[in-house]
Amino acid sequence: MKMDPKESRFSIKSFVKGASFGGMLLIFVTIIGLVWANSKFYDSYHHLWHNVEFGLSLGSWELKSSLHHWINDGLMALFFFTIGLEIKREVLAGELSSVKKATMPIVAAIGGMLVPALIYAAINFNNPQNITGWGIPMATDIAFALGIMSLLGNKVPLNLKVFLTALAIADDLGAIMIIAIFYTDAINVAELINAAIFFGVLVIANWIGIRKTAFYAIVGLLGVWMSFVFSGVHATVAGVLIAFTIPVKAKVSEQSYIEMASSYIEKFSKKQSNDSPLLTNEQSHIVSEMNKLTEEAQPPLQKLEHALHPFAIYFILPLFALANAGVHIEGNLMDLVMHPVSIGIVAGLVLGKFLGIAIFSKLVVALKWSELPEGVSWGHIYGVGFLAGIGFTMSIFISDLAFESEELAKVAKVGIFIASFLAAVIGYFFLKYSKSK
Repeated sequence: MKMDPKESRFSIKSFVKGASFGGMLLIFVTIIGLVWANSKFYDSYHHLWHNVEFGLSLGSWELKSSLHHWINDGLMALFFFTIGLEIKREVLAGELSSVKKATMPIVAAIGGMLVPALIYAAINFNNPQNITGWGIPMATDIAFALGIMSLLGNKVPLNLKVFLTALAIADDLGAIMIIAIFYTDAINVAELINAAIFFGVLVIANWIGIRKTAFYAIVGLLGVWMSFVFSGVHATVAGVLIAFTIPVKAKVSEQSYIEMASSYIEKFSKKQSNDSPLLTNEQSHIVSEMNKLTEEAQPPLQKLEHALHPFAIYFILPLFALANAGVHIEGNLMDLVMHPVSIGIVAGLVLGKFLGIAIFSKLVVALKWSELPEGVSWGHIYGVGFLAGIGFTMSIFISDLAFESEELAKVAKVGIFIASFLAAVIGYFFLKYSKSK
């Protein structure tokens, strides 16, 4: 079944709506995490996430880890799997499906990653321990950003929300590549070969027409994801790779669906009612066949995305925020704020994101490679540039990979909170007073 770009726009609308509420939920959960971690119950917070362990064992083989590790390597892999589905859909039939559509958000995302990294590196270039955090200010938290944007209601044109979503999806793809290439310490080549073999099985399965999502789940989880877990490359990369193998073509074509559904409806209308709230056996059988037909007419990719998106936005990200945002602040807060790592992150996320997105967007339009979306002004683009500086969950995720030192990771998180708050406030007011084109 061919995906209609108009349908993609409607799915973007539902994505924006869901992510907006998810952003509000993230703010609430983050406050809980911060209060919990800085109260007299801090020990219970640390014990729950870092000392409570569970897992699987089979003879001498064991896969056991802390709750925190399962969230960051397990649930976040599922989150990135959902992101991978969204990327594939957008490339096939959405805002990244044509060169003209994709150029501006992709180039803006590149600018929004390069400039923050350069600013951070310029501030921390003389310290080998600090410099590893250059990837932290490159990330954008789409749920948080859309949550802030939703507070403005109809003042923000839909096309701007679509632009921010496309930009953040391109940004996510960049973050995944950075994690895979730069934030991997030791690589077990044998396990990567295993992962490549299982990935190849999924690609072949897609090619020969296997549509059962259970098959992709089993081979993806037990083959690709498990191999990545033991390979040293972060398991979230496996989530995206598996997503790229999920079939787009439905079992029943659009035309066949129309013809067969019409036939079932005609049969159903001809069956005599039994003057009861319940269906007759024949009517019930027809309805069951129609349900089966409808199931087979849905592309597996869209079916999975619709099923997983609420789970990712309303459960995985809030749980990740609760487990990771609880920074226990000891000593002088100003020492943490004025640390070069914190300053680099704040400057990168707030100033770097804005400059990168604004300058690169201007460049694309000036070169006539793309044009501003309908109804969107340059003031809107500048506002998005600031909102994209809300790194939050994605930046926190990268900070845990970037630093071995727990102290530096804590400093980084303080910088992320400050930067995300400033970016949210500045972006909100910029958009509030920006006029539509």
